[in-house]
Amino acid sequence: MTKGGIFALATIVAMTMTTGAAQTPTFHTGIDLATFGVTVVDKKGEYITDLSLEDFEVTEDGQKQTVKYFARGTDLESGPELHVGLLFDTSGSMTEDIKLSRSAAVKFLNTLSEAKDMTLVDFDTEVRVAKYGQRDFPRMVERIRGRTPDGETALYDAMGVYLDGASEDDGRKILVLYTDGGDTHSTISFGDLMTLIRASDATVYSVGFLEHSRGRIEERARLTQIADATGGQAFFPTSMKDIDAAYDRVVAQIRAQYSLAFSSTNTKPDGSWRKVEIKVRRPDLKDLKVLSRHGYFAPYQEPPAKTK
Repeated sequence: MTKGGIFALATIVAMTMTTGAAQTPTFHTGIDLATFGVTVVDKKGEYITDLSLEDFEVTEDGQKQTVKYFARGTDLESGPELHVGLLFDTSGSMTEDIKLSRSAAVKFLNTLSEAKDMTLVDFDTEVRVAKYGQRDFPRMVERIRGRTPDGETALYDAMGVYLDGASEDDGRKILVLYTDGGDTHSTISFGDLMTLIRASDATVYSVGFLEHSRGRIEERARLTQIADATGGQAFFPTSMKDIDAAYDRVVAQIRAQYSLAFSSTNTKPDGSWRKVEIKVRRPDLKDLKVLSRHGYFAPYQEPPAKTK
C-alpha cells in the first residue's frame, strides 16, 4: 500500500467517529458477528484455560448478548483459523537491538506451526509486506535476517498496512510488534492509528526495545496503549533472558485465548461505537482479569434517500 493509500484508509476509518462508516468483522459462518479474542488471568497472573461458554457473560452497551460462537485457543482442529502478523522495525534506530529483535521474532514464529499463514511487515522509511505459508517459513526467516537497519521509522503506516490486509482474513488474528517505539516518518497520526485499531479485531502484542530510545516514557505509554486496546500486552525486554520470558508469555496467552462471537441485539446499522464488557461468572473463580478489546464499530448503511 502506498502512503496515499494508508492516508485514505486512516481518513475513512477516522470518519467513522462522526459518520459511522465501519464494518463488523464477519466469521466464516456467513453470519455478521462481533468477534472477540478473550484471555482470562487469575490474581497470580496465571491463565485460566478450562472455561466453557456458560462461564462467560457478554454485554453490549449494558444489554446482555447471546454468544453464538465459542472456541478455546487449544481447539486447533475445530477452532477458527489462526493468522499471525509480525511487524518488524528495521529503521536505523534499531541498530543496537536488531540482533535481539531478530532472535525473538524467529523463535516466536517457529513455535506457531498451527498458523495458517504469517504476514511479515518490515519497515523503516518504507513499508514492505509479504504473506507466507508454513512451507515458506525459511524464506520469511531469511528476509528477517537479511534486512540491515537504516532509515527512519514509519511505525504507524506499517500498522495501517497490516490492519488493512488483516481485515480480509476470517478467524483469529495475532500481531506481534518488534520496535524501539518511536515513529518519525508516518503519514497517519497516532490518533488515526488508534481509530484503526479500535475498528480491527486483531490482538496486538508490543515488544519494545527502549533501552537505547530517547523518548522512553512516551514510547512505552503508546506501545502499551496499542496492546491494551486489543486485549494484548506490552513487553519491554533488555536482554535475551527478558525476551525469552516475553516470548513464552505471548505464546502462552495465544494458547489460552478464547474466541467469542455474538450477533448484536441492536440491529441499527448506524456505524456507532458499541461498548462491550466480557465477564466470567463462575463461583469458584475470584479476582479474575479479562483481557479483550473494549468494543467494536457497528455496521453502517446509508439511510434511504428522502422522496420529494
